Amino acid sequence: MSSGAETEDVMLARHKKEVKDLVGRTTGMKKQANKNTRKNILKQIKGLEDELAQKHEQELKELHGEIAGIQVDEGVKDEGDDDEDELTPEKLLAQLELGNKESEPKASEITEKEINTEEGSGSQKKKRNRRKEKLAQREAEMKRIQKEAREEQGQKPDLRSIELKNIKDLCDIQHVVQYDITPDGHCLFASIADQLKIRQGTDVGIKQLRKSAADYIKEHPDDFTPFLFDEETMSLKNIDEYVNKLENTAMWGGDLEILAISKVFDSPISVMMSGRAALHMNEAGSNPELKLVYYQHAFGLGEHYNSLHDA
Repeated sequence: MSSGAETEDVMLARHKKEVKDLVGRTTGMKKQANKNTRKNILKQIKGLEDELAQKHEQELKELHGEIAGIQVDEGVKDEGDDDEDELTPEKLLAQLELGNKESEPKASEITEKEINTEEGSGSQKKKRNRRKEKLAQREAEMKRIQKEAREEQGQKPDLRSIELKNIKDLCDIQHVVQYDITPDGHCLFASIADQLKIRQGTDVGIKQLRKSAADYIKEHPDDFTPFLFDEETMSLKNIDEYVNKLENTAMWGGDLEILAISKVFDSPISVMMSGRAALHMNEAGSNPELKLVYYQHAFGLGEHYNSLHDA
């Protein structure tokens, strides 16, 4: 297993960091939500939380053999109730951290000798509910971790606001305005299609642009293969598989596709970016320049391209 070399302390520390990272990511996604997208984004967030909880649970199962889920936000369960409840990443982490503490005896292990009789009366003192105490401890720890994650997120710079301000300032200087393109995986090609129409009078669809880029890359493998490096496998991607995916799926486009399209249409293409010099492709192209803007932080669901119109 991937975490087999980890000690329990190391694994728990990693789990805690992953929970905090997820809180930061989902906070950004929520900020991007509007009336039309909120329901879908909240659904995606729920899926991310469930996926992380399942991952952590599986890793702990592999390390210790078993892990039980306990739901603390719907009240304390009676002793002997072994039903497993839904885990959020924060609840799972809280349980795991407290799980390292010395195990306490089960309620069933408390013998009659532990029940004290009050002197001078026949009444018995109430049995100490250790399970409820332990659950209360776990809930308090869970809330502490959530608070720390929110505070940590609040201390981070607002990269979205910074990026949007920088791009607006650049647009003002260059006398262009941002034209919104739907963030659906085709944004690069939709932005270029918009530019070709307004600057060159060429009406071309997204599917055709994908095919044109794929054909050009396939016809000039020596120019593109060195850049098809897969960091996960540490090897070069198969160019035929890459262009097939480019042409027939909603794979996101990037620098390679921009270069290919700039060559196909013999057009310079510039890409405005925050905090970096603009990217320029095929500056020797003979047709009017196509102008795009690239966002890294402004859209909660990922990187994005828009088209730039003259102001």
